Amino acid sequence: MMRDLTAYLRGLTLPRIVLWCYLVWYLVTAGLYFDPAPLLWLTSAGLSLVVGFALILSVVCAPQATPLDRWQMFRLFLIPFCVSSFSALVKDRGFVLIFSPRAAETGLAVGLCAAFLLLVTIMRRLAASRLA
Repeated sequence: MMRDLTAYLRGLTLPRIVLWCYLVWYLVTAGLYFDPAPLLWLTSAGLSLVVGFALILSVVCAPQATPLDRWQMFRLFLIPFCVSSFSALVKDRGFVLIFSPRAAETGLAVGLCAAFLLLVTIMRRLAASRLA
């Protein structure tokens, strides 16, 4: 299991690293501003289904479409869910784009993304040193 995780982290491409940082940012914000209102989460889930299916149709109906794997399909539903719930959670809280009005909160999200990048870098260097 640990070997698989290490191999996964070493093999991450830049776009996937960015997606992981997006998720980290979302989780920090959702954790800090969590709202247990079921309607918020149901609305986000509903939007996720509508937009997710639209994204799948746009991808699979493209002239040179390639089959989607399960993680790609999952992300096509997860991203609209995160976007809609993020915007509902931060509404009227003074956010500028995705940035909290509190520097410490933005710093936490940036710091955790930086820690993730450091972890990926360390895994890659360890692998490179073993090959050398």
